[in-house]
Amino acid sequence: MKKNRWVPMMGLLALFNACKSKDVAPAIAISGDFTFESGLEGWQAGFADYPEASREQYELQATHSLVPANLSPRTYSFRISGTNHSDDLFMFLKKQFSGLQPNQTYQLTFDLILASQYPQHSIGVGGSPGGSVYLKAGASQVEPNPVLNGQGFWLMNIDKSNQSQPGRDMQMLGTVGIEANDFVYERITRTNRANPMRVTADGAGKLWLIVGTDSGFEANTTLYYDEIKVHFQPVE
Repeated sequence: MKKNRWVPMMGLLALFNACKSKDVAPAIAISGDFTFESGLEGWQAGFADYPEASREQYELQATHSLVPANLSPRTYSFRISGTNHSDDLFMFLKKQFSGLQPNQTYQLTFDLILASQYPQHSIGVGGSPGGSVYLKAGASQVEPNPVLNGQGFWLMNIDKSNQSQPGRDMQMLGTVGIEANDFVYERITRTNRANPMRVTADGAGKLWLIVGTDSGFEANTTLYYDEIKVHFQPVE
């Protein structure tokens, strides 16, 4: 009798699973393009890798701002600035991105346009103002935040690694160095299209995006993020 009851139950289970799979829409590619023309579009700034007791000395600033006057067109941007005294200041922007398929794995690519004035091969305190400031981008299911360690030092709660090294949650996209020799702002582009990052959305179809610079140059760096593009390609 048990065997006779088991066969139809298996049939009902297969039918239920078939219906259920039809109700789940297949994941599709999704993109975001943030230009900051109408505001910060949900992006927030943050800083890490510095001692809380010396915060004022780091001159940490972030604001919605026009790009420098010499650039055309003169568009709005997210300006971020800090003076590195720790040989490792991390300045970042973050935003929660929604609309992804819950628990779906994607290949994530970034296209960044920012204004920098730091020659790639220039010489500065601790390192090059251009060649020793490393641009990173990534994503995490947890919100990226600085947290105080036991010694009063702000560290990130995600794995970005340090300076030129990639971490589990962030890739290195290059430096902020410009090809010119003069310290004059120009727009630069950076991308990881040749090496997409593999990420998985959380159960609500969300991820935190993060872009930032890990500095080995021990003086002031001021950058203008002019445009941030992201593209999520589902992995089958």
